[in-house]
Amino acid sequence: MPGRFITLEGGEGVGKSTQAAMLADTLRSRGIEVVLTREPGGTPGAEAIRALLLDSTLEIGARTEALLFAAARADHVEKVIAPALDRGAWVVCDRYIDSSRAYQGGGDDLFDDAIMALHQIGSWGLLPDLTLLLTADNAAVAARLAARDGDKPDRIGGRSAAYHAQVAERFRTLAASDPERFVSIAADGSPGEVHERIMRAMAGLTGEGG
Repeated sequence: MPGRFITLEGGEGVGKSTQAAMLADTLRSRGIEVVLTREPGGTPGAEAIRALLLDSTLEIGARTEALLFAAARADHVEKVIAPALDRGAWVVCDRYIDSSRAYQGGGDDLFDDAIMALHQIGSWGLLPDLTLLLTADNAAVAARLAARDGDKPDRIGGRSAAYHAQVAERFRTLAASDPERFVSIAADGSPGEVHERIMRAMAGLTGEGG
């Protein structure tokens, strides 16, 4: 049986990491080999780039940022994602190419075709089988971010509300343009309630409901 590639996307504070871990645990309980990973990161080289990208003391231009994300993703795909899929494992990834398209292509106004060209060069244009887009209202997100980051947000999380609104709008546009790959998931409620919504959305891949 071929592997499956599932990504979780969305803005800051919508619970992607929590839901990715819960999804991986549920799939493993069904006897599926799962690689749980994240972006930027997933390999030593990509984690080093992650530390650079999130360092709030650095000033990094939008184009440099896009190139760094693409480089981290190329290493991640080559060393972790592609080998796992080739051996039939499932990959659950917290963020992937659509975050670059939303953050750099939406918040920073880079052209989507430029970002996708980098993806084609670095990562063979590999796209997920399913992308779960978690959405939540601004007040809920602000509360989660305050609990998570306090007064020390990272370089990207600490950007303006207007920037993050652009990112959220860009995610919605991406989901609307590719409804066969994207499923929007309301991230309000308890983690368990959100997980149930995700498992219902996964039914087509797993062959059973959540």
